[in-house]
Amino acid sequence: MVGPNSHVSAFRVTLAPMTDEPSNPRMSNRAVEDAAIVFVIAYELERGRVASDSRGRGAAGDLESDDGRVIEVKAYGGSARGTDLWLETRQVEEAETNPDGFHVYVVDNVRQGDPAAYGFIDLHGDVLARLLQRAKPQSYVTVPFPVAVYDAATANAGRE
Repeated sequence: MVGPNSHVSAFRVTLAPMTDEPSNPRMSNRAVEDAAIVFVIAYELERGRVASDSRGRGAAGDLESDDGRVIEVKAYGGSARGTDLWLETRQVEEAETNPDGFHVYVVDNVRQGDPAAYGFIDLHGDVLARLLQRAKPQSYVTVPFPVAVYDAATANAGRE
């Protein structure tokens, strides 16, 4: 149960209806993530914090804020309601060792294109710790799937 001492905040910027049917279905997953990152950097700046992009540098989160926050952004094209949060082992470790400084920002409804209608939830502290108690460790292998291979495969579709 979320109580007065819990660490979670949520808001939806507008009352725009959430949908699982995106208005921009061609928006790539990377574009969804990039839009969510821009949104979070602006969110942090509005609160007097400067966040910098730390993706690709081995950091525990996507962003690092000048107040010491480590922020993992989970971006969803549609609604995140009822979905799983995929965290890397190093992110779980950061959440456990830095419970007040590690934040998971869930940004959803991104694919519809209007940042004013994005949803936002900040998970950290005891709320995130309770969620992590129910975590289900998994192992997977990432296989690169270059655009050239995708394009060649779709260009030859139906010819075999």
